[in-house]
Amino acid sequence: MTKRDAVFPADRHALYEAHGYSAAIRSSDLLFVSGQVGSRSDGTPEPDFGEQVRLAFSNLERTLEAAGCTFDDIVDVTTFHTDPEKQFPTIMEVKSKAFPQTPYPNWTAIGVNWLAGFDFEIKVIARIPTGTSVPSN
Repeated sequence: MTKRDAVFPADRHALYEAHGYSAAIRSSDLLFVSGQVGSRSDGTPEPDFGEQVRLAFSNLERTLEAAGCTFDDIVDVTTFHTDPEKQFPTIMEVKSKAFPQTPYPNWTAIGVNWLAGFDFEIKVIARIPTGTSVPSN
């Protein structure tokens, strides 16, 4: 069996070690990014919801960059929300900056009742650009 090819951002937060998971796994030309939340470097949630969403997208961006990807390489997005109806305007504002034009990636939004103290999480699948070299972690 092939060993997992893990990808981590240079400034990875404490949650990866505390909960035993990788930021992303590269498989051939695909990057499977774990759910990114609006955590501070010590792993605690950012209390302001808008800032939590922006920080989740920032954490996602750093993970993508570690694999040689950008938001343009994302093909599939799944987001998790603790109060979708109330939170959607804020999420859409941040999302529209990350994905400003068509074609947009696929997107599935799921309402949940628990995210370990967080109120928003985003996970994605991206295609790694041809010729991109990802350092081993």
